[in-house]
Amino acid sequence: MKSHDFVTIADLSREKILYMIRLAEEFEKHPNRELLKGKVVATLFYEPSTRTRLSFETAANRLGARVIGFSDAKASSVSKGETLKDTILMVSNYADVIAMRHYIEGAAQYASEVAPIPIINAGDGAHQHPSQCMLDLYTIHQTQGTLENLNIYLVGDLKYGRTVHSLIMAMRHFNPTFHFIAPRELAMPAEYKLYCKQWGIRYQEHTAFNEKIIQDADIIYMTRVQKERFSDLMEYERVKNVYILRRDMLGLCKPNMKILHPLPRVNEIAYDVDADPHAYYIQQAQNGLYARQAIICDVLGLTLEDVQNDSTILP
Repeated sequence: MKSHDFVTIADLSREKILYMIRLAEEFEKHPNRELLKGKVVATLFYEPSTRTRLSFETAANRLGARVIGFSDAKASSVSKGETLKDTILMVSNYADVIAMRHYIEGAAQYASEVAPIPIINAGDGAHQHPSQCMLDLYTIHQTQGTLENLNIYLVGDLKYGRTVHSLIMAMRHFNPTFHFIAPRELAMPAEYKLYCKQWGIRYQEHTAFNEKIIQDADIIYMTRVQKERFSDLMEYERVKNVYILRRDMLGLCKPNMKILHPLPRVNEIAYDVDADPHAYYIQQAQNGLYARQAIICDVLGLTLEDVQNDSTILP
């Protein structure tokens, strides 16, 4: 398999998604390996990140690779006026693959067009977050035993939430029913509702968020209202605490239902939910390691067979 980019989840076929899940399962069994010994992974984060950056770096380290990069663009030559193109070209001299987060939509696509090495999109503006989507798909499959015919409730910031936008695109292959729960100011953008119609994806929209609304959910996917996306802070203050999931709302939920969240959490999931068996967002974050190990290996051309036959497994 040749090396390639991982920029948008929209490019992944049904078969490729299921293949990536199988690859991640192999890494969950044995995360510590030396498959990438001698390789260098660069992490370029133009936006703040905890889980995404650390899980990419941990994934690389557990595969035997070395990590370079920056977690604050102000500490790089970007602060001196260096363009994205020049940064990508320079880093490509030193690394075998680049995982990049950027605040501008389409930045990862642009980077993939100029870079001679694979680019992994670690989030671009409010557009997409395909590696988060891959770990979400892995988690949904892990908890439900399938991706088929699920009721998925997306709650909170559906306007700026790149994780929910990516999830809609990926689930088009698996006959989902989506429920969009958001205040009008943060409703799912028209372009994604049009996408649902084009692909025959069923969806309903709600402004209410209560025990009865969520009783048929297989997955409740909570999102943070992202202060950094608002130009009007008064608007942010109006909507930031509109939807809070509390434990007393879970009484009618199906036994298999799991609560996911891309994190970080602010107020949208009460802390009393953490002890509930429906809560799964901490395990979801752990799955980011296995999904990103799969992504890094895949873009570098390693196959499922390579991983299954790997003789470099460590304790």
